[in-house]
Amino acid sequence: MQGITSRWLLRVLPWVQAAGGTYRVNRRLTYTVGDGRVTFVSTGGDVRVIPAELGELPLLRGFSDEAVLAALADRFEQRSYEPGDTIVEFGHSSDQAFLIAHGKVSQIGPGKYGDQTTLGVLANGDHFGDETLADPQSIWEYTVQAVTPATVLVLPQRAFDEVYEQSESLRAHVSDFQANLLAPRNDHGEANIHLSAGHAGEPDLPSTFVDYELAPREYELSVAQTVLRVHTRVADLYNQPMNQVEQQLRLTIEALRERQESELVNNPGFGLLHNADVAQRIHTRSGPPTPDDLDELLSAVWKEPTVFLAHPRAIAAFGSECSARGVYPTPLDYLGHQVPSWRGVPILPCNKIGVSETRTTSIMLLRAGEQNQGVVGLHQTGLPDEYQPGLSVRFMGIDDKAIMSYLVSAYYSAAVLVPDALAILENVELGRESS
Repeated sequence: MQGITSRWLLRVLPWVQAAGGTYRVNRRLTYTVGDGRVTFVSTGGDVRVIPAELGELPLLRGFSDEAVLAALADRFEQRSYEPGDTIVEFGHSSDQAFLIAHGKVSQIGPGKYGDQTTLGVLANGDHFGDETLADPQSIWEYTVQAVTPATVLVLPQRAFDEVYEQSESLRAHVSDFQANLLAPRNDHGEANIHLSAGHAGEPDLPSTFVDYELAPREYELSVAQTVLRVHTRVADLYNQPMNQVEQQLRLTIEALRERQESELVNNPGFGLLHNADVAQRIHTRSGPPTPDDLDELLSAVWKEPTVFLAHPRAIAAFGSECSARGVYPTPLDYLGHQVPSWRGVPILPCNKIGVSETRTTSIMLLRAGEQNQGVVGLHQTGLPDEYQPGLSVRFMGIDDKAIMSYLVSAYYSAAVLVPDALAILENVELGRESS
């Protein structure tokens, strides 16, 4: 059966018992200021932002007045840039908001000694500058240059002010946004835990409590099922030298486990590719997966990273980039297998991470384990007619055509306990050398 793979994700994830079929993730309260990605529609060469998607911007997070959002969307201007063009420049007045409809841009800031430092790479759906619309006196603290041909939608300050002056709801929302920026929080946006340290004497100690999210997410177990049908004649006459029912069941379970891993990667509800925080989604600097890109992933999941997961072609592309630079990653013994690694972290193949028609894919880095506040697999053991942990094989009887039926069911899900437990390198190009 060629469809059987190593299924590294199922082997790497620590599996946690989800009693009652549900697993709740209680997180500390986080002040979300909006860091999502924006969606566009295009007609020919004309690109427009979907009004409701403007709610992903920090300034407009949670704002739901559809008429005002539509008025703002209508005032965006479309612009095009070529590689190397400067979109905004450090020190100039920041009086525009930018949405990247297509292409890739680089944020560049001044280094300590006057040189230029790359602060980050933005691409399709990303945005910058919208929070400065609430402060007309602000300036750009970085320079933005186009890395590839880019199509950008721009909202000038004057256009925003027109809608702002006409909308009482928008004025109230902007006022709340500015007040929320002053709420005490830590570097991760979580509500502060007030502490005192290094004091002498008998000062008044601060009182505190740990503020949790009011509506924590609950993960319900998903199911993959099939009905295995075997004629009794096969079971009676052809069980030597191999048990045919057992072999049928074995291959059925292999296919079920393959589907389970695919769901853990790609399911829109709980799949890892869809559940990574937007702030943990990183773009390649040049296209192919380079050592610099994997270092960037490690900086996003720096607290005890467990493994990289990538399509075999992406691993080959990374090896090619390393060879071109004269860098040769050290193989690592991991669970009895020799696997490639980067900075001591295993790079494991996972063909469930898809490759698009344009030969792009993603690379994941995760921290695993409940104690590490990482990524965990969810299942329930002790099922009726349990054949393997979290998988049951239930005999359904024999019909009037002498066909036996078995219901094969696997129950599973996955949970990301904190956002920095998972990071994804997106739009990794295969088969192209970096410049």
